[in-house]
Amino acid sequence: MRTKAISPVIATVIIVSVAIAIAVAVAFWMTGITGLFTRYEKLEVVNAYATSNGAGNWTIFLTVKNSGTSDATIDEVFINGRPLNAYTNTTVCTANQTTDSTIVLGNETLSASGISVKTGESYTLEIVIDNANSCLNMDFASGQIIEIKLHTAAGNEYPKSVQLP
Repeated sequence: MRTKAISPVIATVIIVSVAIAIAVAVAFWMTGITGLFTRYEKLEVVNAYATSNGAGNWTIFLTVKNSGTSDATIDEVFINGRPLNAYTNTTVCTANQTTDSTIVLGNETLSASGISVKTGESYTLEIVIDNANSCLNMDFASGQIIEIKLHTAAGNEYPKSVQLP
């Protein structure tokens, strides 16, 4: 009885092709797992300017876009390194660019939930500074450059400098 087996060359080709198929499957699987653990937030201040309301009052407009892969939550706003609640006559409002609705977040502090900026969305933050009634003598003046820093729940900070008109 004479039986024939597969030649060594064909056996090698089959083993190599199976190994390549398994390697491709593992690579796609690892890419999917890596994508789950490498999500990040990235806020970009697209536009920032200030307007004068007269008598030492200013309104600062910041347009923020989340170009990261996960949602971001702004939980604190700093003006010149001090949290927003250190200033007694400061308010923050946000206007969602996609729905044009205005959300008042309260006087002096942000709400407990903060400002949620979903991936790919833009928001306009409006910061009103009433310098005339400030109890802490935090004098702002025309021509002064102030730093607005947005702090997120993930611990990231996004600074932007704005000159008061």
